[in-house]
Amino acid sequence: MADPKGFLKVTQRELPARRPVDVRIRDWKEVYEDFQRPTLERQASRCMDCGIPFCHQGCPLGNLIPEWNNLVYKQDWRQGIERLHATNNFPEFTGRLCPAPCETACVLGINQDPVTIKRVEVELIDRAFAEGWVKPQPPAVKTGKKVAVIGSGPAGLAAAQQLTRAGHDVVVYERSDALGGLLRRGIPEFKMEKRHVERRLDQMRAEGTVFKTGVDVGVDITAEELRAEYDAVVLAGGATAWRDLNVPGREAKGVHQAMEYLPIANQVAEGVIAEPTISAEGKHVVVIGGGDTGADCIGTALRQGAASVTQLEIMPRPPEARPGHQPWPTFPILFKMESAHEELEAAGGPRVYAANTLGFTADEDGNVKSLRLVDVEGPSTGFKPIEGSEREIPAELVTLSMGFLGPQREGLLEQLGVELDGRGNVVRDLDYRTSVDGVYVAGDMGRGQSLIVWAIAEGRSAASRVDQDLQGSTALPYPIPPNARPIA
Repeated sequence: MADPKGFLKVTQRELPARRPVDVRIRDWKEVYEDFQRPTLERQASRCMDCGIPFCHQGCPLGNLIPEWNNLVYKQDWRQGIERLHATNNFPEFTGRLCPAPCETACVLGINQDPVTIKRVEVELIDRAFAEGWVKPQPPAVKTGKKVAVIGSGPAGLAAAQQLTRAGHDVVVYERSDALGGLLRRGIPEFKMEKRHVERRLDQMRAEGTVFKTGVDVGVDITAEELRAEYDAVVLAGGATAWRDLNVPGREAKGVHQAMEYLPIANQVAEGVIAEPTISAEGKHVVVIGGGDTGADCIGTALRQGAASVTQLEIMPRPPEARPGHQPWPTFPILFKMESAHEELEAAGGPRVYAANTLGFTADEDGNVKSLRLVDVEGPSTGFKPIEGSEREIPAELVTLSMGFLGPQREGLLEQLGVELDGRGNVVRDLDYRTSVDGVYVAGDMGRGQSLIVWAIAEGRSAASRVDQDLQGSTALPYPIPPNARPIA
């Protein structure tokens, strides 16, 4: 283990500082400053190497957290990255984007702040790339089997990398003009710079994975053509059917889904286009939705120069400490102060909880100009409006960040004829097989909207089952069943 008395010697949890708000909102770079290695190594020493490491169960990937914490503490970073890569293809993604259910399951978290697991993870992989330890791992033997992976998000990339390394000829189809799915166009640069995606794609290309962008499978190539060309197909297109808001005035210009707004801003930040076609500059912005996507819209609007930003959330304000009905080691719903929320607070913008949108009003040109809302009681009362609390706030740009309802049904899924469940997700068995022979599904397309760690875990697991079915055996890690639920 790390220092047996580390958690007694180093009682304070430390994280890298965020760059000053007035500095970071002027650019699109990641918000955190550098973290000194000696400080990180001391933080790793707090890991207790518990008899039952609940962090393993908290993480859908089953990351070997005590092992690489110990190796970082002992300054054996190279072996540490080997243990991290044993369960996680892309720790540079999860270390930046995952909400860290492993940390809420940390045993030390019972009576102290938990170990900085997520920070150790991201520093490990960043150093590994800097030192040149991350190298392509092409297969020693080719199988002659061909596999198509639909979607280049974390689930698709994980499945593709595992299958390529198993010796199959893998082609990843992406309907966008750039690879990465939401990693590329949904996640702002200030949360994860796209250079992290590019360097991993470079590794995958060197291993033999082939990528085809701008191909909408189901339109540019039919399901029948796809199945005729490939021995297996892995569906990893994500949950892209967004939840809408059916209220009067929804059709007003300037009311957009978050995934209409964010990709354009990301293209500008990447230098793909010069100016955004949807911009918050000089406008009163309202972000509807209190989750991570809502926070992304806040940070983006502030960097574009919004006149004001208001965030609305229909749920009540979460508690700051773990409530009794969400005991350790479960994942609690707590009040969060993400970097974007810190920026919103500095700008004087409110986060309004327990409020429901009644509708929008527009000017004579059809542009949204205000939003009508009401305070509500709930959720146990069904979000009952509070009498006399109706009011109107200025809104010249509105983003809807209310989650997703499953995969797109039209096109590929209809052509394949795969069975869907009551929520519209693709049905699969315990081995990630769909109702159509030779077609598998991984990530949000089968699970519904979920975490990046689940996407990677399911991509790895589906790859193992595909390899098993094509070859009769597999050396890929044994999969996590798709109905598995971690304690967190």
